[in-house]
Amino acid sequence: MLNYLWLALVALAVLVGGATGRLREVTEGAFQMADTAVMKIALPLVGIMALWLGLMRLAERSGLVQKLARALRPVMTRLFPDVPAEHPAMGSMVMNMAANVLGLANAATPLGLRAMRDLETLNRHPGTATNAMCTFLAINTSSIQLLPTTAIAILATQGSRDPTAIVGTALIATVCSTAVGIAVVKWLQDWRVFRADPDGAAPAAGAVEPPEAPVVELAEPAPLPGWGWLALGALLALFAGLFVWITFAPAGYHEATAALHARLFPAQVSAPAWTDSSGQHLFLRAVGTLSLLAVPFLLLLFPVYAALRGVKVYEEFVEGAKEGFSVALRIVPFLVAILVAIGMFRGAGGIEALKSALAPLLTPLGFPPDLLPMTLVRPLSGSATTALFTEIVQRLGPDSLEARMAGTIFGSTETTFYVIAVYFGSVAVRRARHAVAAGLLADLAGVVASVIICRLMFA
Repeated sequence: MLNYLWLALVALAVLVGGATGRLREVTEGAFQMADTAVMKIALPLVGIMALWLGLMRLAERSGLVQKLARALRPVMTRLFPDVPAEHPAMGSMVMNMAANVLGLANAATPLGLRAMRDLETLNRHPGTATNAMCTFLAINTSSIQLLPTTAIAILATQGSRDPTAIVGTALIATVCSTAVGIAVVKWLQDWRVFRADPDGAAPAAGAVEPPEAPVVELAEPAPLPGWGWLALGALLALFAGLFVWITFAPAGYHEATAALHARLFPAQVSAPAWTDSSGQHLFLRAVGTLSLLAVPFLLLLFPVYAALRGVKVYEEFVEGAKEGFSVALRIVPFLVAILVAIGMFRGAGGIEALKSALAPLLTPLGFPPDLLPMTLVRPLSGSATTALFTEIVQRLGPDSLEARMAGTIFGSTETTFYVIAVYFGSVAVRRARHAVAAGLLADLAGVVASVIICRLMFA
């Protein structure tokens, strides 16, 4: 399916650009997105990948990931019946989903790439996505987020009276998109056109049969000593105390903290975002605090727990970090291919042409035409979606129905083609099977649910 979509985007870009006299913009779009793919996405991803894959190796060597995967085994085995319950991919996928729920994009992507690499060890048809890969991708492109922080921040900066009004609508909409994504990916996987081996062919030449028990046997770490349990308990108590203090402390405490921040860091303009949370609802403050503490907690928990179990933390972290460079380099060709096609299509004015063609059909259904460009761009480009959303908020007002619809759509959908390029590119998958269709239908469900829910709540 990606073959046809990619060719269609490139061909339409040239044809539309030639018809509208925008061939120069088509060329500029191709070069600009090629530069973006390498310089602004792949290279910055190297450092982030090295950090999180190093931490993941510590979590694996200490047995922490395996414990987490066992705790969620009933759910994971139903979602991924083709993956053995004790396979490392289960732990990697659990960690990725948890990061997505908390809105930790910098952590979710490296953990997701690690999960794809683990799933590839079970692939009997290299270059073709497995059912488990497609299901995992569908969950990622429609993942539930507790707090759409970017959309809320844009509404707040534009003067919205209640920028957090979209939290509930976005949560409901993203639950709908996730449910549709999972249902569709399971339904399509048995269609003949989407089968991994539609003609019953044998695995591709050079394919390696998965072993009978595809579980990586790790050396059993040393048991946690009694004093180790006390140290671990003290660490958990520390972060629990920070969570309670930051979330429930009276405004005076936050003001004192802000004053202390100003004295310690006079060169900085503002204090941390959470010091100004006294006016937020309690639930939003709690979620914001959880997101604030999540990364520092993981950065400290994994090394401490591994050290307490006798793991050589520095050596293992370095070994895991080495994988980040190879993964980031491997996705470059796939990113360039997808983003160049998208840049050409946008430069040719393809988005505007689609808006003109679809507006007469969608207006009678209650879909505001002002949201159409952002909705069409959303699966293609995150940065372009952010710009279009900001333009809608500025033009129509931050508390308008259209702005809240746009914010809900922003928080309940994903850049499907970017996710496909990065995740499948990391394991050299060229035949995406039904993953694209499932991701786009999940996005569509999120858009429809956003419009309906916002009309019920705000109209």
